[in-house]
Amino acid sequence: MLVAGEQAVTGIHKGGSVAGNANTRFENVALLSVASTLPSRVTTSVDIEERLTAALRRLKLPGGLLQRVAGVLERRNWASGESSDEATVSAGRRAMAEANVDPSQLGLLINTSVTRKHLEPSVAVRLHHGLGLPSSAINFDVANACLGFVSGMSLAASMIDSGQIRYAIVVNGEDADEIQDTTIRRLLTRDVNRDDFMSEFASLTLGSGSAAAILGRADEHPTAHRVLGGVTRAATQFHELCVGSVDGMFTDAKALLKGGLDLVVSAWKEASTEWNWSSMDRYITHQVSSVHTNAIVKAAGLDPDRVPRTYPRFGNVGPASIPITLVEEQETLKKGDRVLLMGVGSGLNTAMLELAW
Repeated sequence: MLVAGEQAVTGIHKGGSVAGNANTRFENVALLSVASTLPSRVTTSVDIEERLTAALRRLKLPGGLLQRVAGVLERRNWASGESSDEATVSAGRRAMAEANVDPSQLGLLINTSVTRKHLEPSVAVRLHHGLGLPSSAINFDVANACLGFVSGMSLAASMIDSGQIRYAIVVNGEDADEIQDTTIRRLLTRDVNRDDFMSEFASLTLGSGSAAAILGRADEHPTAHRVLGGVTRAATQFHELCVGSVDGMFTDAKALLKGGLDLVVSAWKEASTEWNWSSMDRYITHQVSSVHTNAIVKAAGLDPDRVPRTYPRFGNVGPASIPITLVEEQETLKKGDRVLLMGVGSGLNTAMLELAW
């Protein structure tokens, strides 16, 4: 059997070039704004472990696991009267205001949320209505696990470059409350063993939040942040390593980390023939945990001082974690800085997208 790294490079020609559309460059696309809306309720890891006291004692597990192992000190949850949909609309309105783009100008809305209240209709239609977009604006959901927002940006950029639309809004709203409550209730049952507990440990690191970004034509917004392009890679033989639903998220953490690292490293090496990402000013990574972030930094040889960490305060906010982290960092970025958005999503997929700030 091939190891993960060998399987991950399937599709690469003998000469080293990548088959298909794994490498993409955009000619005339800019990020005009990015905004986030965070829940007002803070839930600490101590709060969660207090709820799990009986299970931790029965399984003889030490306290402080979420802080010590994952590095997650707290996360946000929606308070009474708050919802991910309303927060996403709020983030979208602020993004439009900051970009000085009127709702009537938007030709596309892509919702990239993992969590949703129902299967049909799409979440996008509710957000399209809430933002007051015109009937001419295309709207749909894109699901790609924690890479959804980057995938949405890439798709919107392609449609702008093609001339089909002038402006797009990419949005995401995550609600981890239900899955976290369900997980805690299940972990407190008597038939859960240590392996069961650890397979659901990642669910306890999740947080809630919303974000939105506006993209447009670079020639119409010369001072905006250019979206240059990037790469994507897949290692879908690992599609069963992290499986989630409203009932819970079950993860083989060790195998998932190894498979993800092998995929990132293979993609990084192949991308180096067309992209120079070794000295970016900022690496905005998907926020999972201290273990995940430290492993990515080491494997790709990144400068840890250029890799901001928001998971200690917000936890893993799924696809929203990259734009939320970018919002947190944008005040410290200056014109000309090079920014790389990068992450790994369950499945497994990886994506890297470069911005010229």
